[in-house]
Amino acid sequence: MNTTDDSRALVQRIHSELDQGNGQFFIDSLADDARWTLEGSTPWSRTYTGKAAIREELLKPLFAQFAGPYVSRTERIIAEGDRVVVLFSGDVPTRAGKRYNNRYCYIYRIEGGKVKELTEYFDTALVERALEAPPAAVPAHAG
Repeated sequence: MNTTDDSRALVQRIHSELDQGNGQFFIDSLADDARWTLEGSTPWSRTYTGKAAIREELLKPLFAQFAGPYVSRTERIIAEGDRVVVLFSGDVPTRAGKRYNNRYCYIYRIEGGKVKELTEYFDTALVERALEAPPAAVPAHAG
């Protein structure tokens, strides 16, 4: 296999698992120093650096707002070299009684068989309307 095939296979497996409600493979596929950037100007929009920060500062407070299982549906995967672009949608009710049904474009960069970088584009107006802001992150150098 070449880089494109390897990168596509990893991301296809990630999204196949996500579409079945299993997010663990995605977490396991993150490099320890992965960077996940949420574009836009929402309270969630920033770069989360490191697997621990992604879990604790992004995923944990996000999924705490969901009232049920998050259902995703992968629509298209395009790969070239170490970059993979995925178009997909997701839907879940929130604990606040709102519907969070977003559409996404993820751009992955794969390195050493792991997700090294992820850039996420999404409906920022929906995020503002349906989700509460995350708790303020404490900078790593604070204390």
